[in-house]
Amino acid sequence: MDFFAPASWAEALETKAARPDAVPISGGTDVMVELNFDLRRPSALMDLGRIRELRDWDVVGGTVHLGAAVPYARIISDLADRLPALAMAARTVGSPQIRNRATVGGNLGTASPAGDAHPALLATGAVVQAESFRGVRHIPIDGFFTGVKHSALAPDELIRAVLIPTAAGPQQFSKVGSRGAMVIAVCSFALALDLDAHRVGTGIGSAGPTPLAARTAERFLAGALDWTTLSVPTAAAQRFGELVAEAASPIDDVRGTADYRRHALAVLATRALRWVRTAGNGAHNREPVPA
Repeated sequence: MDFFAPASWAEALETKAARPDAVPISGGTDVMVELNFDLRRPSALMDLGRIRELRDWDVVGGTVHLGAAVPYARIISDLADRLPALAMAARTVGSPQIRNRATVGGNLGTASPAGDAHPALLATGAVVQAESFRGVRHIPIDGFFTGVKHSALAPDELIRAVLIPTAAGPQQFSKVGSRGAMVIAVCSFALALDLDAHRVGTGIGSAGPTPLAARTAERFLAGALDWTTLSVPTAAAQRFGELVAEAASPIDDVRGTADYRRHALAVLATRALRWVRTAGNGAHNREPVPA
């Protein structure tokens, strides 16, 4: 196995162009597990840990430009007010040691249907900034995932940043797992409300071959929700949960059955509505309530 450790972003792009087979790593929390269990044996690894600009974030015109190597711990400490759903998801990732190393860029690179960051990115309409020697490409998140652990990235592209709109209203994230911490999601759900545009965003994790958005449910809730009080009739809340469950395409596996995942998603969606009403317009960074 060849190993590369570029010292700059330009060198990383040059290396990836010459060796598109090189698997990029930053925290290594996904790739190293696969290596240790002999589930993957790439011909080359490329460590991006020396590239400083990947570890920075900035706000430009109401959008957070999150470097691909910003760890989850910094999202929790620095961005909970601007990106509440993503910060809630970050709090559920692994252990403190993993949160100090794992990154959203790595989560996207793995493209697992169970990735904890993905529902929040879908709900908020994030855009993945990919780059190669050929130039920069912006990939909307709902077109990024193409299959189980497959993405729209070209072989010579690297993820430089994720562009995420700052919260324009309450957001929520929750997941169901076999225990309270350090667990892969049985299913997960994110909800984001835009109070200015009266727009609803959703994200579903671990309930299909890719992370999903429940578009029919979004349109239904946008029409049923009282945008002044953030209240919704009980029957409409239940219908929203049903539509979220219908958007999923889960399977039976060792973590749960397809029927259970659909049921759990309906429950998570209706609870999210209750939580956003409780949070109101000002408490966007509340701790997630266990499902």
